[in-house]
Amino acid sequence: MAGFAGHMAAALEEARAAAARGEVPVGAVVSDPAGRIVARAGNRTRELNDPTAHAEILAIRAACALAGSERLPGHDLWVTLEPCPMCAAAASFARIARVYFGAEDPKGGGVLHGARVFAHPQCHHAPEVYGGIGEDAAAAILRAFFAGRRN
Repeated sequence: MAGFAGHMAAALEEARAAAARGEVPVGAVVSDPAGRIVARAGNRTRELNDPTAHAEILAIRAACALAGSERLPGHDLWVTLEPCPMCAAAASFARIARVYFGAEDPKGGGVLHGARVFAHPQCHHAPEVYGGIGEDAAAAILRAFFAGRRN
């Protein structure tokens, strides 16, 4: 991990880029076991007309394509917002080693809130989870985006 904040700065860049595209500002990166970023993405659900085009899904897909495998053992996922149940399940299926996220999502999260995917007995692989990494910056990006939508 590149320091305690690791690759959250890159995920925050992706979140800002998503906001600039009019997408909900969530960004994600996947780093390999050596700590190098191998994939990065921001939300593209509106652009692609695809409800599964969350930042985490897109980054995991790209990392899997690069690895030539559906599994990413030893890889880490860095995301600005607590993953939803779909994204948490994808991280589990990909055998992601660690998930680092910024802001908690009490409404739609699937790790600490809601479905708590990794704690479910049917979860075959539960990565280590570290929340609150870059939380203030991630929450500020989300607040600014949604405040702009309300005005």
